[in-house]
Amino acid sequence: MIDNKKVLFSGMQATGNLTLGNYLGALKNWVTLSDEYECFYSVVDMHSITIRQDPAALRRRARSLLILYIAAGLDPEKNCIYYQSHVSGHAELAWILNCFTYMGELNRMTQFKDKAAKHADNINAGLFTYPVLMAADILLYQADVVPVGIDQMQHLELTRDIAQRFNGIYGDVFTIPEAYIGKVGAKIMSLQDPAKKMSKSDENPNGSIYLMDDADTIRRKCKRAVTDSLGEFRYSDEQPGLHNLIDIYCACTGLTPDAVVKEFSGSGYGQFKEAVGEAVVSVLDPLQKRVAELEKDKAYIDRVIKSNAEKATYYSQKTLRKVQKKVGFPSFS
Repeated sequence: MIDNKKVLFSGMQATGNLTLGNYLGALKNWVTLSDEYECFYSVVDMHSITIRQDPAALRRRARSLLILYIAAGLDPEKNCIYYQSHVSGHAELAWILNCFTYMGELNRMTQFKDKAAKHADNINAGLFTYPVLMAADILLYQADVVPVGIDQMQHLELTRDIAQRFNGIYGDVFTIPEAYIGKVGAKIMSLQDPAKKMSKSDENPNGSIYLMDDADTIRRKCKRAVTDSLGEFRYSDEQPGLHNLIDIYCACTGLTPDAVVKEFSGSGYGQFKEAVGEAVVSVLDPLQKRVAELEKDKAYIDRVIKSNAEKATYYSQKTLRKVQKKVGFPSFS
């Protein structure tokens, strides 16, 4: 609790390019949370290096992601927007929590198994202990709530287990975080395979709309989106491709699925795909213009990076010093 507000923590990795799914499903909704919560939004660049990264590219993507946070509407005066790597407490707490996490717990993490299968030539210890660093991210700020998707629920449960174990030994040290349950963001699927989520790591570039795609590219990807051969305009799970396009259109326009079906009933899929493309362009155009403005203001972004890192460090040190004292580390005198 900070200034009588509950604390919320979330973050995104500085890998790949953010998609329309990242924006509509998460980032857009983050903006509404700062009135209710004290929000810490991290660019989790430490997590990114479990997979080999080009150093210059990682620095560039991390800065671009931080700029996107602000361009999407996150006010760095109201929200703490910072690089994970600029706050040493993340790594320091992660080491301590490693000593309170069991191998069997980490062996059960399905994301480790999935990532190990994809990167068989680089199955490193960081990939294995990734969930402990995630636990440190959350517990470092005494987060009350964490917005998570289904694929991250297992990690949040591990975080809760670690916190409860530590508290059971040393007393009431960590806040036990809960999954954030609020306005559900749109779940956007791949344009080419609507059985899969739209992903920044999709090998098929036509499956994802990236936030910095130009207008012609967006329109082209929407026109190429998979639908079906039924020729019926319905919002049905039996037509996943069309269902996904309707979800995108609704998220961009604020209309309900019923209203969209009524509007386009009798229209061909091609006409609707054009409308979806225009709706996406209308949403992303102002975002892209704001990004361009922020990229030119290097001094402002540098000030945000410095001041928000200092704020994150201040709050992280309050927790870290308490934890260090509890486990028996000598204090500075």
